[in-house]
Amino acid sequence: MFSCFRNLRVTRSVISSSYGGTKADCFPLRTPQPSALCRTPHRTCSGSRFNVPPSAEFVARVSGIPTMAKLPYQETADGLDAAFIGVPIDTGTSNRPGARFGPRQIRVESAMLRAYNSGTRAAPYESLMVADIGDINVNLYDLKDTCKRIREAYRQILATGCIPLTMGGDHTIAYPILQAVAEKHGPVGLVHVDAHADTSDVILGERIGHGTPFRRCVEEGLLDCKRVVQIGLRGPGYSPDSYSWSREQGFRVVQAEECWFKSLTPLMAEVRAQMGSGPVYLSFDIDALDPGFAPGTGTPEIAGLTPIQGVEIIRGCRGLNLVGCDLVEVSPPYDTTGTTALTGANLLFEMLCVLPKIKYY
Repeated sequence: MFSCFRNLRVTRSVISSSYGGTKADCFPLRTPQPSALCRTPHRTCSGSRFNVPPSAEFVARVSGIPTMAKLPYQETADGLDAAFIGVPIDTGTSNRPGARFGPRQIRVESAMLRAYNSGTRAAPYESLMVADIGDINVNLYDLKDTCKRIREAYRQILATGCIPLTMGGDHTIAYPILQAVAEKHGPVGLVHVDAHADTSDVILGERIGHGTPFRRCVEEGLLDCKRVVQIGLRGPGYSPDSYSWSREQGFRVVQAEECWFKSLTPLMAEVRAQMGSGPVYLSFDIDALDPGFAPGTGTPEIAGLTPIQGVEIIRGCRGLNLVGCDLVEVSPPYDTTGTTALTGANLLFEMLCVLPKIKYY
C-alpha cells in the first residue's frame, strides 16, 4: 500500500465534461499500472528527475503515511544527495522526557511544507535528490549501545556521499553523529544553536548524555575549535561563568542577551567568515527558541531566541560547506498543539534550503 502512495505521479489533465470539471479546477491523480509499481523507486512530479513532494493543490495533506515533507521513503541513502533521518531517543535527557517522539511528530507536522522557499526562492527539489530514510533502530534501554548504533548507521549514510538532516531525539545524538562525520571529513566547524552549552563533563556519574556531547567531541578531536560558535546560550548556571570552558577551547560564545531585540543577519556574516571554506556541521536545539514559541521541549529556558532569529541563523549558513545538520529536543507531549514540531519541521526545511548546490530563482 505504501509503495502505491510513494509512486503516485501527479499529473494535471482535463476531466471529461461529464464530470463537471474544467481545465482550471480538475487535477486527478494518475496511478501507474500495478506491474510498474516495483520498478519505480521514488515519487516524481511533472517528469522531474528529482524526488518532488506532492503538492497539497493535488494531494490532501492528511492523506498517506507521514514522511518528512511527504517525500518518498527509501531504506538506504544510496543515490541521495540529502536525506532526512530520525533518531528517536530521549534516554539522555536530564529533565522532561518525550523527545523519542520528536521525529514522528515532526514528520506529521511537515505536511504543511511546500516545495519552494518563498523567502529565499530556494528550490531544493530542483537541485538535490532527497528522501526520508526512516529512523535509526535505537536501543531505548542502553544509551551507549544506541550511540554505537547511531555512529555505525551514519558511517554508512556518509559513505554514499549523502548529507544527513537529522530529526532528534535528545542532543546526545550529536556526539555519535559527529564521530562519523569527523571520520569522513576530519575535524569540522560547528554552528551550535542552543540554550545550553552541552559541554558538561559528568552528570550524575555519566559521561554520555544530552548535556555532554560537545565536551566529548572536543576530547576526541572531532571539532575544529577555532571554527565553533554557540548561539543563544542562557539560563541559570552551576557557576558564575557557565561558558568559560567553551571560551577556553576557542569557541565563540554568543549569549542570548547579545541577541535580544536585533536581527542576527550581521552576526551570521561574521560566522561565515569564521567558518571559512572547511566542512561545517549545524546543530540546532529547539530550546534555543523561547518557550513561548516552542514549549514542547525537555529543558526550557525563558528569554530565548525568536523563530525569526532561528530562521536568520539558518539562512545565514548559506554558502557554508555544510556536511550535516540536526534539529533536536522536540518533545511533543509538552506541546499538544504541535506548534513546536511544526517549527522544527520548518527549520529542517530551511536547513535543506542552504545545503551546497541548491538552486535559487
